[in-house]
Amino acid sequence: MRVPALPGRLSRYRVLSKTGADFWGDEMADEPLLARVHFGREDAERDVQDGLLLRGGFLPNAAYRAAVDGRKMLIIGRKGSGKSAICMQLMADGGEDDYPGKALVTPDETAGEEIRRFELAGLPGDSAKALIWRYVFAVHAARHLVAHAKDAHGYKPESVRTLAKFLKQNGELEGNRLAQWVTGLRTSLSLEAFGVKAGLDLGRASSEGALAARQLELVERGVAEAFTDLDCATEHKPLLLMVDQLERVWSAERDSNSMVIGLLLAATHASGLYGLSVRLLLFLRADIYDSLSFGEGDKIHGDELRITWSQTALRDLALARARASAGGRLTAEQLWTEVFPASVGNEETGAYLFRRCLPRPRDAIQFLNLCQETAWLTHGRDRITPEDVRQAELQFSAWKLKDLSLEYLVGHPFLKHLFPLFQNAGYLVSRAALQSRFEAAEKSLHRLFPAYADALTLSGVIDVLYDVGFLGVRRGNDVVFAGGNDLPVQPHETEFHIHPCFRAALGATSAIDLRRYEPGVAGDRLVQGNVFGFQSVTVSFQNRDTRLLGEVARSCHSIIAQAERAVALTPDARDEIVGAINRVLDDTDGGIPRFAGNLDLDERLFYTAHYFDSLAAQLTASGLADGATGAAEVVRRLEDEARRLRRLAGGSYGTSGDAER
Repeated sequence: MRVPALPGRLSRYRVLSKTGADFWGDEMADEPLLARVHFGREDAERDVQDGLLLRGGFLPNAAYRAAVDGRKMLIIGRKGSGKSAICMQLMADGGEDDYPGKALVTPDETAGEEIRRFELAGLPGDSAKALIWRYVFAVHAARHLVAHAKDAHGYKPESVRTLAKFLKQNGELEGNRLAQWVTGLRTSLSLEAFGVKAGLDLGRASSEGALAARQLELVERGVAEAFTDLDCATEHKPLLLMVDQLERVWSAERDSNSMVIGLLLAATHASGLYGLSVRLLLFLRADIYDSLSFGEGDKIHGDELRITWSQTALRDLALARARASAGGRLTAEQLWTEVFPASVGNEETGAYLFRRCLPRPRDAIQFLNLCQETAWLTHGRDRITPEDVRQAELQFSAWKLKDLSLEYLVGHPFLKHLFPLFQNAGYLVSRAALQSRFEAAEKSLHRLFPAYADALTLSGVIDVLYDVGFLGVRRGNDVVFAGGNDLPVQPHETEFHIHPCFRAALGATSAIDLRRYEPGVAGDRLVQGNVFGFQSVTVSFQNRDTRLLGEVARSCHSIIAQAERAVALTPDARDEIVGAINRVLDDTDGGIPRFAGNLDLDERLFYTAHYFDSLAAQLTASGLADGATGAAEVVRRLEDEARRLRRLAGGSYGTSGDAER
């Protein structure tokens, strides 16, 4: 079979399928590469339908390997972190990781309502709901055994035939609706297949709950006996039972939490009962799992694994998906230098992109696709430019801010009402500044959300914003965002940073909201003439101007040096301050007089002094000067230099202006 050659231009090569055929067809062979690159769908179900996930777009991670190997039972991750992708991959996998039998349980709203309302007299809510899940697992296992015994083992022992009778008598041979199983467990099961007549023995159970539990124990015992008779634990890989998408039916209410706790209790019970014959995998959203509180929780910590994504892993995922859509010969260098620009601003493009999305595949996929669509569909380009990335960033940031409030709408319905506290300000926020903003909005928040008044305190708001990933906290030289095993926000921590993902949507793109140095604009607002009441000095204009400009430069260097000595000041804030002062320094143009608008040099000094005072006031208002960050010394230096420049502008030629320095 002839393999098409790779021409000189990357954007012109033809893509091969696994069979060696021209994957895209002759009519698409000359399309630019950018038109063919796609990073997939945001949800795993459609990714599977489109074929990208199973065509090389899935990146095996620690959670997937732990699921395949059976080391973990509970996979926890935020929305969009790839839980369902692992499910879809396991359901479709036909390679060495495949299982002889597998089933995926995804409850719908009807089932959720049935489970939430399920109660049995004599049993606590968690235990009653655990019975439902145990019955679900038993029915799936029984169905598997009935079909599997003949196909894989060549015979059906009596225990398997008994299970077949039970399934038929109770109408459980087919159907996957949880609501159906809730109904089956609530009514009396037909247990004649196990030799138990209706009303005999089991009828003397002390309560409704005890009766349901005893019926279920008979079914589970029959399933376990069939696994033993077939020796499935040693003959082949186990039956794989998975539960996903519980967030569809979760509502942060007591009954919903009880439903999830019941699932965890049932999975633990089934794992012990069926041993190596059955492997259970539960996929839970992190906010749901973290909201649970139950006595048996300490017994499942060893079964937990939280999905985490590093920038390196997201970069690998991007390349895998680009290759899956545009051809296996695409290299990382080609992706990040020929499809995307090599850099955006002063930052390497991959770092720029993945730093501005939450660390999860869904966000990365959306941002990457949006960059591609902005360049190819909107602007008709055959490669992405830095301008395309920045334009996409504005849309992506707005999406993510809205998505964050929707993601946590059930647990934190007030979340979107907190975002205005951060609009059009610096992304670095001190505790003092946030307290001032919060106090102005506190009454309104309590009026809108009276049920959450106890949580809507300054510390409560900080905890929520940190937990959902909106705010990070400064710790040493790093800014830490929620995830992994990091500590929650501590009372002594005072400096917070808005996540880069949300800054563009909020207009918080600089560390501190410092006013720019614009003397030309200010000149239009100043009165002409000798408005400051000082006597003009008879000196050489050039000499005096040169000397005064040198004094401005001296003030700038003094302030910059003070900022650089403030080692505890966050680097972003220090860069913002130094950048603002450097703009003043640039305006001196190496000591050569420059005039903007209608300002003369004395007025320029007064404007600069006023600018230094305004920067000092802004730093003080930001709250940075309240802690041990070194910002207080920078504020004092700004104020000192402002006073010195005013004296220079209003004093005589022979005065140095340093008398009070």
